[in-house]
Amino acid sequence: MPAADLVLTDARVRTLDPDRPEATAVAVKDGLIVAVGGEPDVQDWRGPGTETVGLAGATLTPGLVDSHSHPVWGLEMSTGLDLSAVRDLDALRAALAGADRNEGWITAWGLDHNAFGGRPVDRALIEDAVAGAPAFIRLYDGHSALASGAALDAAGIAGPRTFAQRSEIVRDADGRLTGHLIEHAAMELVGARVPRPSYAERRARLGELLSAMAATGLTGAHVMDLGGDALELLRAAEETDDLPVRLLLAPWCMPGADTAELDGLVALQREAGRLWRVGGVKFFMDGTVEGGTAWLEHADCHGQGTEAFWPDPAAYTGAVRHLHEAGVRTATHAIGDAAVRHVLDTVASLGPSGRLRHRIEHIETVPGDQIARFAELGVIASMQPPHTAYTRADHTDEWSKRLGGERAARAWRCRDLRDAGAVLALGSDWPIAHYDARQVLATARAPRGAAGAGRALTGLMALEGCTTHAAVAAGEQTVSGRIAPGLRADLAAFGLDPVEAPADEVAQAPVRLTVTGGRITHRG
Repeated sequence: MPAADLVLTDARVRTLDPDRPEATAVAVKDGLIVAVGGEPDVQDWRGPGTETVGLAGATLTPGLVDSHSHPVWGLEMSTGLDLSAVRDLDALRAALAGADRNEGWITAWGLDHNAFGGRPVDRALIEDAVAGAPAFIRLYDGHSALASGAALDAAGIAGPRTFAQRSEIVRDADGRLTGHLIEHAAMELVGARVPRPSYAERRARLGELLSAMAATGLTGAHVMDLGGDALELLRAAEETDDLPVRLLLAPWCMPGADTAELDGLVALQREAGRLWRVGGVKFFMDGTVEGGTAWLEHADCHGQGTEAFWPDPAAYTGAVRHLHEAGVRTATHAIGDAAVRHVLDTVASLGPSGRLRHRIEHIETVPGDQIARFAELGVIASMQPPHTAYTRADHTDEWSKRLGGERAARAWRCRDLRDAGAVLALGSDWPIAHYDARQVLATARAPRGAAGAGRALTGLMALEGCTTHAAVAAGEQTVSGRIAPGLRADLAAFGLDPVEAPADEVAQAPVRLTVTGGRITHRG
């Protein structure tokens, strides 16, 4: 064969390729893996221009993929004060009182619902801390926010609104606006007024973010959004260099979409760059448990959760069918049991052609009678183990209390899905949780809070969730997810074996090398 561009040697190679499960050396040329073998083969692969990297016994795996992330939109979602470490109201008020202001606004993100200590989310709890400033605080779930009185005034919100999708401007029993904005349409009324990072700032931050992601072993991310000037931003980023992380983007389809809009989403599938492309469409069948908008078969403890995000669920099914017939893959946000069931029923209605074409995101609570249907129908499960950190083993957290004991006991059934034969892709949902791929692997093996040890994946299952199963979720199983000749040279080398090392050590594993498309994007 022609001389390789890159040769990696002295490694324990976990190929995840059943034809050759292990090796010690890999050769790369023109962005593809061209040979997998042992040390005696290396001399035959090298030429005058070959870069050879000795990995000193590190474990080489297929590059990790975050199967649910928001690296472009998240640049705005994560603007301002990071409140992810805040645990109670006193800490929240102190943080807001000392917050910097941008054009007079206080913006913050990542606030845990549990910080309110069971109280309703209400601007009255923070008005003194913000001292009359317009404040917009995104809660950690990304589906709700808290706005101060001045922020509501700036957005011209004086009462309830009617929305085409499930959204709410919350009022208390006396009709007073609490500042709690639930779901995207309501949040955007204020969000549109918040000072936005400049184009230049976002372009710089995108490069920094993707490089930081690569430093955790990530070579790819399934981006569950495509809005604003994202395409322009990605094209501009590739004008000077290749992206450190390969991106697969899915624009949103929202309630009310007509045939022209659906056809527009089909046309978007042609958009691509060197290391990014549009591939799929994202739907929402519900919201979140904490926000009271997860679609449940029985109401939560507040009497909420019995409505779908799409006011007419049949219209959702029709939209999925339209895209399916056009050859477009879909991913649907479905957290509650009723939402999951409806998506499964929708894919079932497509017949055999729907197998391994459609996926469900999150799946935080699902009854046992639906677990087997994932494998039976070929519906891909996409889950985010780090989200379990927002719950508690004793079920005193807001997520568990809203659901009640029975549904909280079926939290994040990753292992049950794998044992039933389902494809299970894993991710972080950054900025909802940290993008560090090692934390995804670790928490999949040692779930926290309500998920409990009984939901733990094996080390191999966790690695497959970020490699082979992620490839299936993207429809890329013939070109990625394994280390084999002819596949993409997306690779990650760790200072320990992510399959056999204890989960807590995997979370801090040294990343010796990350390679995306044959190009070294990180050296540790």
